[in-house]
Amino acid sequence: MTPLVLLPGMMCDGRLFGPQIAAIGLNRAVHLAPISGHETVEALAAEVLANAPPRFALAGLSMGGIVAMEVIRQAPERVERLALLDTNPRAELPEAQARRGPQMEKVKAGGLRQVMRDELKPNYLIDGPRKPAILDTCMAMATDLGPEVFLRQSIALRDRPDQQDTLRAVRVPTLILMGAEDRLCPRDRHDLMHSLIPGSRLEIVEDAAHMPTLEQPDKTTAALIRWLED
Repeated sequence: MTPLVLLPGMMCDGRLFGPQIAAIGLNRAVHLAPISGHETVEALAAEVLANAPPRFALAGLSMGGIVAMEVIRQAPERVERLALLDTNPRAELPEAQARRGPQMEKVKAGGLRQVMRDELKPNYLIDGPRKPAILDTCMAMATDLGPEVFLRQSIALRDRPDQQDTLRAVRVPTLILMGAEDRLCPRDRHDLMHSLIPGSRLEIVEDAAHMPTLEQPDKTTAALIRWLED
């Protein structure tokens, strides 16, 4: 059975995919690949490939999806299936790039928790009874990874390449999935990816925003299992 490689979002670790790892890992090998050690998407993807099985299914959320696109660009012959969750194929817009510098300065000055609390986490989730616990998980992941990872990942995202041509060349079963209320990576980005990849499937998870793996874990896991087993 094809192993699954999971790529987490910015300042996230395996806890982002905890429910999916627990369910899917019952029947197939699941590998969580960190994307924290380099300042370029290209180098992060190369490290994923250096440690991944010879052939694998690949799923990434947010920054993990951005790295996943670069993985399949570098080694399309090794990726049997692709899932892009709550992500964006485009290079970063100038206005988003402009916000990176002040955020990075705050983090260098010891303000990682403040940046995560005030500038990033409010954009991640919909309101609801699960939100406080998920926000606590997000903060724990971020503080465990630490400021140096934040700085490296910020640079990698700021300078990332546009991957639209990469997606036009994808010829493997592909799932495009997003939380319906995602404001960080809105619907038009997912419609674009769906239009670029022939035969891809677009799934919208209701009552979720940028982190459907935790906001609606059962729905997200079911969609991933369908993608893996179709």
